[in-house]
Amino acid sequence: MSVPPASLLFILLGVCTPAWSQSVPSGAPVPRGYDPPPHTVYAPPDPSGSPAQQPHPAALQREAKELLELSQSLQPDIESLSRGLLPKDLVDKLKRIEKLSKRLRGEIAPLGN
Repeated sequence: MSVPPASLLFILLGVCTPAWSQSVPSGAPVPRGYDPPPHTVYAPPDPSGSPAQQPHPAALQREAKELLELSQSLQPDIESLSRGLLPKDLVDKLKRIEKLSKRLRGEIAPLGN
């Protein structure tokens, strides 16, 4: 059984019409209590490097010092690993080192551009 082209057109219109009817034209009445989401506009970061975006030197030095102390404290823990002992805070130290290095890199990298 073949479907005539005109019937196919009416079938397509019947399928697509519900989707069209769901869109709300501008100026249409808004239901009571409906609060549309706010429109947000993306604004790229200011490339001028305003003082608010500059890293605080004291904070950088404090984090760098903590990173140094943590890395120096790893040596005895690594030696314990070679003897088959796993210090309980080793994983936490490594996570903290990773976090500090990512933070420092994130604050310093934009300065190099």
